[in-house]
Amino acid sequence: MASPEVFEAFQSTLNAGWTTTGIVYENDFDQNYTEAGLPFVYVEVYGDTLNQETVGAPGQNMWREEGAAYLHVMVKSGTGSAEARSWAKQLLALFREQSIVVNATTGETLHMPQMSIGAGEPGKDFPEYWAMTVTITWYRRDITGT
Repeated sequence: MASPEVFEAFQSTLNAGWTTTGIVYENDFDQNYTEAGLPFVYVEVYGDTLNQETVGAPGQNMWREEGAAYLHVMVKSGTGSAEARSWAKQLLALFREQSIVVNATTGETLHMPQMSIGAGEPGKDFPEYWAMTVTITWYRRDITGT
């Protein structure tokens, strides 16, 4: 899983900028949307690696954390994909060409160098829902003493 700072950066950006559908985060309940048949975005934020980039005094080394965020645009099965694709593009716009501040004290930012709608794979079927997935790869540099 990603560090709390990265998860909170994605969460605050989505909460502030996305009002088109509901948002459900990892391990949150989605019954309000699924029981009513409403579309929503299911968000997963994963950290793949944490690599040391500098070697120096303890507590003063830079580490690079990287991973991916998956924003699953969930629409009712049988409603087509056009609306989900449109919403996926709008979600990307919230993060495209943005460096999101993760730590205001240090100026540390979250960078998102690669994004995809569908990641070269077809949409996925779930019970009564279909998902068009937005994939955002990300990284940040963290100094151990901060």
